[in-house]
Amino acid sequence: MKKINWNNVRLVLILGIVIFLYSFSSKRNAERMMTQAEVEFTDSENFITKEIVNKLLIQNFGSITGIQKDKLDLNKVEKSIGKNPMVERAEVYATVDGKLKAIVTQRKPVARIFSGSQSYYLDHKGGKMPLSDNETARVPLVTGDIAKTNAKKLHELLDYIYDDNFLKKNIIGLSVLPGGNIVMQSRGYDYEIMFGAPINIDKKFKNYKAFLQDAVRDTLITNYKTINLKFTQQVVCTKK
Repeated sequence: MKKINWNNVRLVLILGIVIFLYSFSSKRNAERMMTQAEVEFTDSENFITKEIVNKLLIQNFGSITGIQKDKLDLNKVEKSIGKNPMVERAEVYATVDGKLKAIVTQRKPVARIFSGSQSYYLDHKGGKMPLSDNETARVPLVTGDIAKTNAKKLHELLDYIYDDNFLKKNIIGLSVLPGGNIVMQSRGYDYEIMFGAPINIDKKFKNYKAFLQDAVRDTLITNYKTINLKFTQQVVCTKK
Protein backbone atom coordinates (compact mmCIF):
# COMPACT_ATOMS: atom_id res chain seq x y z
CA MET A 1 0.00 0.00 0.00
CA LYS A 2 1.35 3.41 -1.04
CA LYS A 3 2.24 5.66 1.88
CA ILE A 4 0.37 8.97 2.05
CA ASN A 5 2.66 12.00 1.94
CA TRP A 6 1.02 14.19 4.57
CA ASN A 7 3.34 17.10 3.77
CA ASN A 8 1.87 17.28 0.26
CA VAL A 9 -1.66 16.99 1.65
CA ARG A 10 -1.00 19.88 4.02
CA LEU A 11 0.42 22.00 1.18
CA VAL A 12 -2.66 21.33 -0.98
CA LEU A 13 -4.98 22.21 1.91
CA ILE A 14 -3.07 25.40 2.70
CA LEU A 15 -3.09 26.39 -0.97
CA GLY A 16 -6.83 25.74 -1.16
CA ILE A 17 -7.48 27.86 1.92
CA VAL A 18 -5.34 30.71 0.55
CA ILE A 19 -7.23 30.63 -2.78
CA PHE A 20 -10.56 30.58 -0.96
CA LEU A 21 -9.62 33.48 1.30
CA TYR A 22 -8.26 35.49 -1.64
CA SER A 23 -11.43 34.90 -3.69
CA PHE A 24 -13.62 35.74 -0.71
CA SER A 25 -11.60 38.89 0.01
CA SER A 26 -11.65 39.98 -3.65
CA LYS A 27 -15.41 39.45 -3.87
CA ARG A 28 -16.02 41.43 -0.69
CA ASN A 29 -13.69 44.19 -1.89
CA ALA A 30 -15.47 44.40 -5.27
CA GLU A 31 -18.87 44.58 -3.57
CA ARG A 32 -17.75 47.23 -1.08
CA MET A 33 -19.71 50.47 -1.27
CA MET A 34 -17.80 53.70 -1.90
CA THR A 35 -17.85 55.90 1.21
CA GLN A 36 -16.37 59.22 0.06
CA ALA A 37 -14.32 61.04 -2.58
CA GLU A 38 -10.98 62.70 -1.88
CA VAL A 39 -9.31 65.17 -4.25
CA GLU A 40 -5.59 65.98 -4.23
CA PHE A 41 -3.61 68.37 -6.43
CA THR A 42 -0.05 67.75 -7.60
CA ASP A 43 0.75 71.48 -7.61
CA SER A 44 0.07 74.62 -5.60
CA GLU A 45 -2.05 76.49 -8.18
CA ASN A 46 -5.74 77.04 -7.45
CA PHE A 47 -7.18 77.51 -10.94
CA ILE A 48 -9.62 74.76 -10.05
CA THR A 49 -10.73 73.88 -6.52
CA LYS A 50 -11.61 70.64 -4.75
CA GLU A 51 -15.21 71.86 -4.60
CA ILE A 52 -15.32 72.20 -8.39
CA VAL A 53 -13.93 68.69 -8.89
CA ASN A 54 -16.48 67.30 -6.44
CA LYS A 55 -19.27 69.08 -8.34
CA LEU A 56 -18.02 67.50 -11.58
CA LEU A 57 -18.26 64.08 -9.94
CA ILE A 58 -21.79 64.76 -8.65
CA GLN A 59 -22.96 66.11 -12.04
CA ASN A 60 -21.71 63.01 -13.83
CA PHE A 61 -22.33 60.27 -11.29
CA GLY A 62 -24.66 61.65 -8.63
CA SER A 63 -23.50 60.81 -5.13
CA ILE A 64 -20.33 58.69 -5.06
CA THR A 65 -21.43 57.38 -1.68
CA GLY A 66 -23.27 54.12 -2.06
CA ILE A 67 -21.89 53.15 -5.48
CA GLN A 68 -20.60 49.59 -5.51
CA LYS A 69 -16.83 49.55 -6.07
CA ASP A 70 -16.88 47.15 -9.03
CA LYS A 71 -19.66 49.19 -10.70
CA LEU A 72 -17.59 52.39 -10.76
CA ASP A 73 -16.00 53.15 -14.15
CA LEU A 74 -12.71 54.79 -13.10
CA ASN A 75 -11.77 55.62 -16.69
CA LYS A 76 -15.04 57.52 -17.10
CA VAL A 77 -14.37 59.42 -13.86
CA GLU A 78 -10.90 60.43 -15.09
CA LYS A 79 -12.29 61.65 -18.41
CA SER A 80 -15.04 63.68 -16.73
CA ILE A 81 -12.48 65.53 -14.59
CA GLY A 82 -10.04 65.88 -17.50
CA LYS A 83 -12.67 67.71 -19.58
CA ASN A 84 -12.37 70.74 -17.31
CA PRO A 85 -10.26 73.35 -19.20
CA MET A 86 -8.10 73.96 -16.12
CA VAL A 87 -7.07 70.29 -15.81
CA GLU A 88 -4.12 68.73 -17.62
CA ARG A 89 -4.78 65.20 -16.40
CA ALA A 90 -6.45 63.24 -13.62
CA GLU A 91 -5.61 59.88 -12.10
CA VAL A 92 -8.42 58.14 -10.23
CA TYR A 93 -8.39 54.97 -8.17
CA ALA A 94 -10.41 53.29 -5.43
CA THR A 95 -8.76 52.45 -2.10
CA VAL A 96 -9.28 49.24 -0.13
CA ASP A 97 -11.34 51.09 2.49
CA GLY A 98 -13.84 52.41 -0.08
CA LYS A 99 -12.51 55.89 -0.87
CA LEU A 100 -12.39 57.34 -4.37
CA LYS A 101 -9.07 59.19 -4.75
CA ALA A 102 -8.62 61.73 -7.55
CA ILE A 103 -5.09 63.06 -8.16
CA VAL A 104 -5.43 66.17 -10.33
CA THR A 105 -2.66 67.96 -12.27
CA GLN A 106 -3.62 71.47 -13.34
CA ARG A 107 -2.48 73.15 -16.55
CA LYS A 108 0.47 75.54 -16.15
CA PRO A 109 0.07 78.97 -17.78
CA VAL A 110 3.30 80.57 -19.02
CA ALA A 111 1.79 83.87 -20.22
CA ARG A 112 -1.42 85.87 -20.41
CA ILE A 113 -2.32 86.88 -23.96
CA PHE A 114 -4.22 90.06 -24.85
CA SER A 115 -5.30 89.81 -28.49
CA GLY A 116 -7.99 92.22 -29.61
CA SER A 117 -10.95 91.75 -27.28
CA GLN A 118 -9.68 88.32 -26.18
CA SER A 119 -7.73 87.57 -23.04
CA TYR A 120 -6.55 84.09 -22.16
CA TYR A 121 -3.57 82.13 -20.86
CA LEU A 122 -1.09 80.21 -22.96
CA ASP A 123 -0.11 77.00 -21.18
CA HIS A 124 3.27 75.26 -21.16
CA LYS A 125 2.21 73.02 -24.04
CA GLY A 126 1.20 75.96 -26.22
CA GLY A 127 -2.55 75.54 -25.78
CA LYS A 128 -5.11 78.25 -25.03
CA MET A 129 -6.29 78.19 -21.42
CA PRO A 130 -9.20 80.28 -20.09
CA LEU A 131 -8.80 82.71 -17.23
CA SER A 132 -9.71 81.38 -13.80
CA ASP A 133 -12.27 82.84 -11.41
CA ASN A 134 -10.25 81.47 -8.50
CA GLU A 135 -6.70 82.62 -9.14
CA THR A 136 -4.69 84.99 -11.34
CA ALA A 137 -1.40 83.57 -12.60
CA ARG A 138 1.71 85.72 -12.13
CA VAL A 139 2.95 85.40 -15.70
CA PRO A 140 4.11 87.91 -18.34
CA LEU A 141 1.44 89.86 -20.23
CA VAL A 142 1.74 89.56 -24.01
CA THR A 143 0.25 92.32 -26.17
CA GLY A 144 0.62 93.80 -29.65
CA ASP A 145 0.50 92.21 -33.11
CA ILE A 146 0.77 88.65 -31.84
CA ALA A 147 -0.28 87.21 -35.20
CA LYS A 148 2.80 88.82 -36.79
CA THR A 149 5.27 86.58 -34.96
CA ASN A 150 5.94 82.85 -35.26
CA ALA A 151 3.58 81.17 -32.75
CA LYS A 152 5.92 78.22 -32.14
CA LYS A 153 8.93 80.49 -31.55
CA LEU A 154 6.90 82.78 -29.29
CA HIS A 155 5.87 79.77 -27.21
CA GLU A 156 9.52 78.63 -26.97
CA LEU A 157 10.43 82.10 -25.71
CA LEU A 158 7.65 82.12 -23.10
CA ASP A 159 8.56 78.59 -21.98
CA TYR A 160 12.19 79.64 -21.59
CA ILE A 161 11.19 82.57 -19.38
CA TYR A 162 8.86 80.34 -17.32
CA ASP A 163 11.57 77.72 -16.71
CA ASP A 164 14.19 80.27 -15.63
CA ASN A 165 13.73 81.41 -12.01
CA PHE A 166 15.36 84.80 -12.58
CA LEU A 167 13.51 85.64 -15.80
CA LYS A 168 10.22 84.33 -14.42
CA LYS A 169 10.42 86.88 -11.59
CA ASN A 170 11.72 89.78 -13.66
CA ILE A 171 10.13 89.73 -17.13
CA ILE A 172 6.61 91.06 -16.64
CA GLY A 173 5.53 91.96 -20.17
CA LEU A 174 6.16 91.36 -23.87
CA SER A 175 4.92 93.53 -26.75
CA VAL A 176 4.94 92.21 -30.32
CA LEU A 177 5.72 94.98 -32.80
CA PRO A 178 4.17 95.10 -36.32
CA GLY A 179 7.33 93.57 -37.83
CA GLY A 180 7.28 90.63 -35.40
CA ASN A 181 10.07 91.89 -33.15
CA ILE A 182 9.53 91.71 -29.41
CA VAL A 183 10.03 94.34 -26.72
CA MET A 184 10.05 93.30 -23.06
CA GLN A 185 9.41 95.07 -19.78
CA SER A 186 11.33 94.25 -16.61
CA ARG A 187 10.12 94.36 -13.02
CA GLY A 188 11.79 97.14 -11.03
CA TYR A 189 13.36 98.98 -14.00
CA ASP A 190 11.78 101.33 -16.53
CA TYR A 191 14.03 100.52 -19.51
CA GLU A 192 12.77 98.49 -22.47
CA ILE A 193 14.47 95.27 -23.57
CA MET A 194 14.67 95.15 -27.37
CA PHE A 195 14.71 91.39 -27.86
CA GLY A 196 14.11 91.29 -31.61
CA ALA A 197 12.69 88.15 -33.21
CA PRO A 198 12.18 85.14 -30.90
CA ILE A 199 15.37 83.39 -32.09
CA ASN A 200 18.77 82.74 -30.43
CA ILE A 201 16.83 82.85 -27.17
CA ASP A 202 19.44 81.25 -24.93
CA LYS A 203 22.31 83.40 -26.22
CA LYS A 204 20.35 86.66 -25.93
CA PHE A 205 19.29 85.99 -22.34
CA LYS A 206 22.81 84.95 -21.33
CA ASN A 207 24.04 88.27 -22.73
CA TYR A 208 21.30 90.09 -20.83
CA LYS A 209 22.17 88.43 -17.51
CA ALA A 210 25.88 89.17 -17.96
CA PHE A 211 25.12 92.80 -18.81
CA LEU A 212 22.77 93.12 -15.85
CA GLN A 213 25.39 91.85 -13.42
CA ASP A 214 27.89 94.50 -14.53
CA ALA A 215 25.33 97.31 -14.76
CA VAL A 216 23.99 96.69 -11.25
CA ARG A 217 27.52 96.48 -9.87
CA ASP A 218 28.43 99.82 -11.51
CA THR A 219 25.11 101.37 -10.39
CA LEU A 220 24.43 102.47 -13.97
CA ILE A 221 21.28 100.42 -14.41
CA THR A 222 18.88 103.34 -13.84
CA ASN A 223 20.56 105.42 -16.56
CA TYR A 224 19.38 103.27 -19.45
CA LYS A 225 16.35 103.77 -21.67
CA THR A 226 16.71 100.66 -23.86
CA ILE A 227 18.70 97.43 -23.68
CA ASN A 228 19.11 95.98 -27.17
CA LEU A 229 19.70 92.21 -27.36
CA LYS A 230 19.18 91.81 -31.11
CA PHE A 231 22.89 91.43 -31.78
CA THR A 232 24.05 88.16 -30.22
CA GLN A 233 27.69 89.28 -30.02
CA GLN A 234 27.00 92.33 -27.88
CA VAL A 235 24.45 94.26 -25.85
CA VAL A 236 23.75 97.78 -27.14
CA CYS A 237 22.23 100.32 -24.74
CA THR A 238 20.85 103.82 -25.06
CA LYS A 239 20.78 106.24 -22.14
CA LYS A 240 17.92 108.45 -21.07
